[in-house]
Order: sequence, then C-alpha cells, then structure tokens
Amino acid sequence: MISQSLHDLWFGFGVAFEGHNLMWSFFGVLIGNLIGVLPGMGAMSAISMLLPLTYAMHPVPAILMLAGIFYGSQYGGAIGAILLNLPSHPPHAVTCLDGYPMTRAGKGGTALGITMISSFFAASFGILVMVFASPLLVAISFKFGPTELFSIMLLGLLAGSTMSRGSPLKGIAMTLFGLLCGAVGTDVNSGSLRFSFGVTELGDGLELVAISMGLFGVADFLININRMTIVTSNAKLSFRDMRPSMAELKIAFWPMVRGTLVGTLFGAMPGTGPTITTFIAYALEQKISKTPEKFGTGMIAGVAAPEASSHSKTQVDFIPTMSLGIPGDAVMALILGALLIQGIQPGPQLITEHPDLFWGLIASFWIGNVILIILNVPMIGVWVKMLQVPYKYLLPSALFFIAMGVYSTQNSLFGIWEVLAFGVIGALLLVLEFPVAPILLGFVLGPMVEENFRRALLLSRGDMTVFVTRPISATFIGFCVLLLVGVSLSAFLASRRGRLAKAMALPDPSLGMPANMKLSED
Repeated sequence: MISQSLHDLWFGFGVAFEGHNLMWSFFGVLIGNLIGVLPGMGAMSAISMLLPLTYAMHPVPAILMLAGIFYGSQYGGAIGAILLNLPSHPPHAVTCLDGYPMTRAGKGGTALGITMISSFFAASFGILVMVFASPLLVAISFKFGPTELFSIMLLGLLAGSTMSRGSPLKGIAMTLFGLLCGAVGTDVNSGSLRFSFGVTELGDGLELVAISMGLFGVADFLININRMTIVTSNAKLSFRDMRPSMAELKIAFWPMVRGTLVGTLFGAMPGTGPTITTFIAYALEQKISKTPEKFGTGMIAGVAAPEASSHSKTQVDFIPTMSLGIPGDAVMALILGALLIQGIQPGPQLITEHPDLFWGLIASFWIGNVILIILNVPMIGVWVKMLQVPYKYLLPSALFFIAMGVYSTQNSLFGIWEVLAFGVIGALLLVLEFPVAPILLGFVLGPMVEENFRRALLLSRGDMTVFVTRPISATFIGFCVLLLVGVSLSAFLASRRGRLAKAMALPDPSLGMPANMKLSED
C-alpha cells in the first residue's frame, strides 16, 4: 500500500509540474495570499469571483487554481488577523485573540514567523495523511452520521463557550447569542421565516463575512477611533526580530503538534468546517496550560495551535469533499461545485477514474506551500511596515476593503449595513468586557447543530437515548460532561480562592478589643 501510494504521488508530481498546471497553481496561491491579506476579503469571495473562469479551463488546472486560492488565503488571513485584528477568513478569528496582542507588544514579526512555521508543518503533515491514510479516513468518515456530528459540534460549542477570558457565563451567553443569530432566516425543514421581522433580505440569514468583519474589524476600529498611530509603530522591524528564537520555537512546538492532530482529526469528518477546528485547538491549549489566564494577552501557543489546526484541516478537508462529495464548509462547497461544473462526480471512484486530478492536486499542495514560503519570507517586512500606517489613513482604507469584500459576496448593500450593526454591537460588548469570539462559533455551528439534531431524532423516531447508545456519539457526550464538570469545579475553586483572599485582605473588625470580648462575641 505504501509503495503504491509513493508511486501515485510521483505520478502526481509529474502532473503538477506540467507548465500550465504549475502556472495556474502559482496564480492561485498568489491571488489567495493577496486576497487573504486584504481586510474583508477571503477565499470565498475570490473563488466566487473566479469560478466563471473555470468554465473554459481543463479540470486539473482549474481545481489546482481554486485549491491554491483556498490554502493561500489561509496564509494571508493570518497576516491580517495578527497585524490588524482583521480576520478575513472566519477561522482566523481565534488567531486575533493572541496574535494581535503580540503585535501590540512589538512581537508581530515573531507571531508571523510562528504562523508560517506552524502552517507549513501542519500542511505537510496533512498532505502525508492524504497520501497514506486516505482510504482509512474515508472508511472512518462513513461512521459519522447526524448523531455523531451533533455530539462533536456540541463539544465544540461547549469548548468555545468556556475558552474565553473572564466569566464562563459570559462566554456561554455570547455563544447563545451566536446560536440565535444563526437561527435567523428560512427554516430548512418547514420553509418558514424565523426572526426576520419582515425584512426580506434576512430570508437567507445573516452573512458570516459581515458578522466576522463587524465583530473583529469594525468593532476594534470603533474602540480605537481616537488613536492616530498603531501602538507598536516604534517596534524593531529588523529581520532578526521577525525570526522566532529557539526558546519561542520550543514553546510553540507541542501546541503546533497538538493543533495539527486536532485539524487532521476534524478534516476527516464531513460537515465540520475549519472554524470549529481552530476554536477547539485554542480551547485545548488553554485547558492544559499552566497559565490559562494569560491566554488573550499574547501567548505563542494561542497562535501556533489554531494556525496549525487550520492548515492541517484545510489539506485533509479535501478527503471527504473529493471522496464522498461532502464539503466541510462554504469554500469547499464552491470547489465541489467547480468539480460538478467540469463534469466530475466526487465519490469513492474519483481516485481511479481521475488519478491525474486527485494525485496532481495532492502534489500541488506541497508545491503551493513552498511557493507561499518563498513569497512570504521576504514580504514579512512589508506586512510589519503596515504597523506604521497612521490610523487616519488605515481606518478608511480598511473600511473600504471591508465594504467591498462584503458587498462582493452577495452583491447587496444590505451586507454593509450588517457589518455596521455588528461593529457597533461588538464595540459595546468589548466595552462591557464580553468575549465576542464565541458569537462567531455559535453562529457557524448553530444551523449545523440544529439540522443534525433534528435529523438524528427523525431517524431514531424521537428517541433521545440515541445520543448515548451509539459509541462514537456517547464518547463525545462524555467529553461534554467532563468539560462541564471541569469548568464548574474550576469556577467553584476560583470563587473560593477569591473569597479567601478577600477575607484575608479585610481588616479584622475585632482588632483592639479585649480577648474575652472576642470570645464572648464568637
């Protein structure tokens, strides 16, 4: 099996290195990287705009180009999230939590270096998984029905709710708010409108891009509207300062490994997008950290783990899409549509019927990731130089790109109003010290959680015990229970320590009284 996989991979490199295939792969990663850097733009917008171009192209270069845009935007999206707190792609919303504080502390270059190393390591591991374990992962993915998908998404919601700094209750409240936002629009089963309040544009639900840009981009600008220059404009910008030290690499190594494994696990499961992967990878690092309270203040692990999980997920995500025809998120759905446009039916027979497409795509992943490193290493200085742009120029430019990117997704001005509304809401929540990241998680997972929950009950004829009688589902439900118990115990112990500290800090009201009076009062 291994020798056959290596032989097929060698054949794939021959396909990927063909002149026109290599050209379109380079074009895809270049456009994806540039689009990812721009605030408000992302892989979904770029692929949507370039999808008509694939109509007249051969299937292999068309898919190589679209795939290059997808994982190229992952690199670029991390740059915007770290330097400007603008996640152009929803999975990078988690990277903002610690990446942007590192930038404000003068370590933006270090965060970018950690991101590049984690991304390449995770992508390489994901490619190896695709090469050697694709048949096994496809067999495992068949075991995940609506019951199992609901259980694992429930675990993702609980982990995301409790991952933020501050009160877990605030995190849960923001997750519920996100779930409520995800319920807006047309009910898939009944076809009736929910929470649209008579607004026709809300029939298709709220826009993910608009919510992401509003909560993380516009809200930050509104909070810092009077700041004329970026705080770290006087930070050192030499190439040496942009390279992570050995101590920093040592700190990032195990989070990078754990994030890669999380992304690989979720990549094999159809119907789970990269957003839940980054949230769970971040939550895992915070739970096992000796200093969880420091997450959100510029922790290297908070950058390495989610970025590694995102890139390994991106690579492995092609397995259920290509082998089962089940996309992991909206971007993979667009790539799936491109395959159907080319007359290629995704499924178990794709590898044997179109080996040039499948193995050429896998080989192009490695080529594309090497191209991205070659492009980004000399350009890191350019991205860090962006820190010196005064806010009076940066603010209107970023808002322009945000508006343009949101408008391009649906060609509607209503999306821009959504960005403004969620920008104001996000600013108010930040002032009140509520975490905004769980809102995005609840919004993304809400519709899928509801759909799989209802489907599981429909198949079991309303039997709720199906979630604990199926082994895989019961395992994830058990993890949910352990997480709730752990969070409750941690909150109780923290409250108890706070009461003890407060009691020790307060002066004894009986000081100065005679001893016999103290005893009599006791």
